[in-house]
Amino acid sequence: MSTVTIAVFGATGNQGGAVVDALLDHEARVRALVRDPQSDRAQALAARGVELAVVRADDPASLAAALTAVEGFYFMTPEANSLEEIEVEIRIGTALVDAAADASVPHVVFNSVFGADRETGVPHHDSKHWVEEYLRKSGLRATMVRPTAFMENFTSVMAPSLEHGEIVLRLPLPEDVALKMISIRDIGRVAAALLLGTAEAPGGAVELVGDELTGPRIAAAFGARAGLPARYEALPLSVLPNEFDQAMFRQFAEAAEHPSDLAVVRSIEPATLDLAEWIRATSWTAPTNAAGS
Repeated sequence: MSTVTIAVFGATGNQGGAVVDALLDHEARVRALVRDPQSDRAQALAARGVELAVVRADDPASLAAALTAVEGFYFMTPEANSLEEIEVEIRIGTALVDAAADASVPHVVFNSVFGADRETGVPHHDSKHWVEEYLRKSGLRATMVRPTAFMENFTSVMAPSLEHGEIVLRLPLPEDVALKMISIRDIGRVAAALLLGTAEAPGGAVELVGDELTGPRIAAAFGARAGLPARYEALPLSVLPNEFDQAMFRQFAEAAEHPSDLAVVRSIEPATLDLAEWIRATSWTAPTNAAGS
């Protein structure tokens, strides 16, 4: 096992869990900062050899102690869906940066969000911009990883349906707009490479994009996998449940105006999945319970 120890805040979540997976694949030592060491997810990490450090976001001493003698620190802030939760997110992000500075952590990787290099008007993205700025001013060596939309959303909130023998994908996105996307697995792999020093992000930040496709091309990729015809329907933003989500999809559309350099991500993680590869890797199959299918 490597003598390098990397601390991970958010290890029991999907993105942080992917970072842990990638670090363990490289035989790094992992210290997970957790609130409840007895939770099922924390215990599952411990069973894989992950060290558990119990912390409280409102206890600076516990955070600094957990970051003592580590070579790198990955953290992300809680997802916020209200102004009150945004305040909590910023408070936690600030506390983690302060703790990393107190512990003199050599390298910090912050899991932010695409577009967080500037204020966007999307409240739960601008909160990460604020944390990024605070981290930059801390004097720590820091790298920002900025994921785009998750490919995994196509198994849940953005899942295509099967209707009358046809794959149908509906999103609140114009059909000529290319959606930038990344797999959660690759978020973990890129972050691990940066933390372990096997790669660097140009300018200290990288937008995580594994593919960018328009709605019709996304639908066609799922149709090809299912061996069925496919179509795309663009929906109005009004179908989204709240202003946060509407602002986010507006940003998806605006981001499409600036094509991504996919080669940058692949220079860090050469095996980064495009959408067709992700569909195959996850063994996606067409749904079978849609009416009229």
